[in-house]
Amino acid sequence: MRHAVIMAGGSGTRLWPLSREDRPKQLLKLFGGKSLLRLSYERLASLLPPSQLYVITSQQHLSVIASELPELPAENLFGEPCPRDTAPAVGLAAHLIAQRDPDGVMGIFTADHVIDPIDAFCDSLTTAFNAAEQHSDALVTFGVKPTSPHTGYGYIHRGQSLDEGSKGEQGSRVYEVRGFKEKPDLLNAGIYVASGEYYWNAGMFVWKIPTILAQYEKHQPEMNRKLQAVAADFSNPSRVDTALEMFSSVQKISVDFAIMEKADRVICVEMAARWLDVGSWPSLAEIFPPDANGNTIVAPRTATLDSRNNILVSEMPHLIATVGLEDIIVVHSPEATLVCRRNEAQRIKDLLPLIKPQQ
Repeated sequence: MRHAVIMAGGSGTRLWPLSREDRPKQLLKLFGGKSLLRLSYERLASLLPPSQLYVITSQQHLSVIASELPELPAENLFGEPCPRDTAPAVGLAAHLIAQRDPDGVMGIFTADHVIDPIDAFCDSLTTAFNAAEQHSDALVTFGVKPTSPHTGYGYIHRGQSLDEGSKGEQGSRVYEVRGFKEKPDLLNAGIYVASGEYYWNAGMFVWKIPTILAQYEKHQPEMNRKLQAVAADFSNPSRVDTALEMFSSVQKISVDFAIMEKADRVICVEMAARWLDVGSWPSLAEIFPPDANGNTIVAPRTATLDSRNNILVSEMPHLIATVGLEDIIVVHSPEATLVCRRNEAQRIKDLLPLIKPQQ
């Protein structure tokens, strides 16, 4: 059976002040009135029934995510005892689904990406599931054709084509993976893009459940032992404290570092869809078309005079007015207003410790 897990545990610190501890970025309804989590769920629901869809998130967000996705079965909503990055989250989800379907295939997806069109995504996903079943010894990842030498993404170096019997109807292609490259400087990013042999790493995966668990046992044996113990008592209310203690002692590490870069074999599906990681406010400029002056406006009421290349965001009918501004971000929320230069947006996360006592 095929399963799909949405990772929805991030806090989205670079999307403050709309994204906050009690309302992470995947729940912001900036995209046609829908949240990124809802959009992610709907993409997957076009291929799989609710009984085969799952969300793993932090304990504190369980109720709000249950409200956002009322059709998701309650037993398919997993709460991490505490945040420990993606490797523990993925491993825990694999152990929990293995209890129900030990020989199944599972995909891992994120709740903070914009992907369209849906039919092209579904073509790539079907290709990935087919590839994982055909090459049961391999972990499958997704690669996006780069449109620029982006320094904020990791890269996948593709190898030999494996298209025989695996190519999707809309152009999704399958390759062996030679290796992974972490976020490069601009020079190396340009070299990667010019070569035509590299993809952006989309951070989504598909694999046979026995295969991924074997890789955890081989490359992260201590973590795997603890995750297996947490999964065994996951639904036992009397073991909550034990699960928290066990999970909090697991190494905090991404699945890329812990598993993917060490795996015995990785293959890649070239995603035929448009993919954007909504990681910071400037990323909105890649999603929403600008006005005649280059302003990206995601707000119900704005007035701009001699203002260019700004990003203006609000979910409220509060008027945002600018005069003579250029390359500025303005984000308004009921609790706070952010104003910063576009090229300083990555520093928002560094600001939060200074203002957290006032939140």
